[in-house]
Amino acid sequence: MTGLAAFLRLRPATSPQALARRDAMLGLLLIAPTVLILSTVVVYPLAATAYLSLHSVYTPTLATEWVGLSNYHAILSDSVFWRALATTLVWTIGTLVLQLLFGVAMALLLNRNIRLRALAHSLVLFPYFLATVVAVLVWRWLLNGLFGVVDHMLIALGLIDAPIDWLGTMPNAMATTIVIGAWKFFPFVVIAVLARLQTVPAHLYEAARLDGAGSWARFTDITLPHLAGVLGLVALLRMIWDFREFDLIYLLTGGGPLDHTRTLPLLVYQQAFGLNQMGMASAYAVLMMLLALAITIPYLVRTRRRR
Repeated sequence: MTGLAAFLRLRPATSPQALARRDAMLGLLLIAPTVLILSTVVVYPLAATAYLSLHSVYTPTLATEWVGLSNYHAILSDSVFWRALATTLVWTIGTLVLQLLFGVAMALLLNRNIRLRALAHSLVLFPYFLATVVAVLVWRWLLNGLFGVVDHMLIALGLIDAPIDWLGTMPNAMATTIVIGAWKFFPFVVIAVLARLQTVPAHLYEAARLDGAGSWARFTDITLPHLAGVLGLVALLRMIWDFREFDLIYLLTGGGPLDHTRTLPLLVYQQAFGLNQMGMASAYAVLMMLLALAITIPYLVRTRRRR
């Protein structure tokens, strides 16, 4: 024992540099699986899409021919792209505004002590967890001109004289799609806003009441400033997700009537599998990604400056 103790005392201690290198290697080893997965499911598809966008690719055979930036030039000089972009922006902005309004209002209601609060939570979250195909089938049945419940109720109330073609004419098709999209996705806003509301100190509202502040003053001076951060993040996420929304619009209108509800994701699908132009579809997808980055980067820069 005496010899072992003497050996340990004589053994040089590990240097701080060696410990730092060992910790760095351990950190790299721990994040390696995550980096590998992200590279497989994110980096490789992005690189492949960018590569295909520089080629003319026939979808059934995947026969490729180098065309350089010709796909991008053809897209940017085509009015179809700009009409689809305008339609996408109308859909995105309209759906986002309704989601924020409905979501914040419902979160404020659910934050109060009301009866059947747990049931109300379940009913509000139901649309978000409902499969898109099921939701579209239900809404198409409700809006059917022959046996739809919506038209029969409006006629019974005397608001309309005849059934309305909700999805077959403009601007009904776009307005209906926006409302259904907002109904489907606003629970995400409710979840985020309600979680933030439950962290606002109650004594702030009590002090405001003692000072004579009304409901609107308490909302604008206390609630809204506390929700600013989460609303900004939620708006960014929902804007990106709505910008690339495909299945809801495709199942509701298919881009009709006369392509008036055809958004960029639908245009990508038509190019890839309708016209068999995978290279052109990839170029559309790259442009969509660049537009999404143009929305995201300013928000990230602004957030970093605030921090």
